[in-house]
Amino acid sequence: AFVWMFLSNEWSMVQFTVGFLIGLGCLILLRRFWSNHFYLYRVWAVFKLFVLFNKELIVSSFVVLKQILQPKLSIQPGIFAYETELKSDWEITLLSCLICLTPGTLTLDVSMDNRTLYIHAMDIQDVEQLSGQIKDTFERAIMEVTRT
Repeated sequence: AFVWMFLSNEWSMVQFTVGFLIGLGCLILLRRFWSNHFYLYRVWAVFKLFVLFNKELIVSSFVVLKQILQPKLSIQPGIFAYETELKSDWEITLLSCLICLTPGTLTLDVSMDNRTLYIHAMDIQDVEQLSGQIKDTFERAIMEVTRT
């Protein structure tokens, strides 16, 4: 994009966008010569993770708010062990942070082999359902970001 702006001798957002699109087109045409995935797949995966986290943040905030405003608490707090498929320290740290930032849950500890996270949840109706929800949302999105 910057080379295009130099060549066209015009510094504007329109020229930058045109240059970016031309460069993107060239990269798409030449992508078969690279062994790794096209970088926009990872950008898209990061965007999806961001949107997913914000959705989970809003939904869990309303659930916690509903529990707080009820005259009688009907929650079952508890701690459960969550087995993860994530391998690297960065992936496990990101998952732990996303769990901690979501209202109603908190990562307490990670096992020495980095395979098990101990999570405190404000309301545990079904441990398998909660584990499946974490695996289907956060863990899958993290693997899309780090393993593409």
